[in-house]
Amino acid sequence: MLLNSGRRNGELPTVVDSIHNYYEHLVLEEIHHISERSQTDSEFFADCACVALNHLPPRYIRHDVDMTFFMSREDQEEINKKVRDAAKSAVEYVLQRESEREDSS
Repeated sequence: MLLNSGRRNGELPTVVDSIHNYYEHLVLEEIHHISERSQTDSEFFADCACVALNHLPPRYIRHDVDMTFFMSREDQEEINKKVRDAAKSAVEYVLQRESEREDSS
């Protein structure tokens, strides 16, 4: 089993460092691209990223090239559209929640 190999004193094997959600990098880039505020406000950026990622299905991989190599052009376009939509909705959502908080104060 992967998690048992190389373990010593409760440490995880170093290979787990390469596991990540394929959407993370795409979402971060998209939010940075569409929102000027995200470029200067790290809390806003992180909030938007979390909201967007929670609206996308998890796609855990070890290497991005593995994912893109096996996707058709249509699959890539669909993923890019989902990322754009999720990022846009997340920015709008976070801004709306901030506005509602300010109005209630």
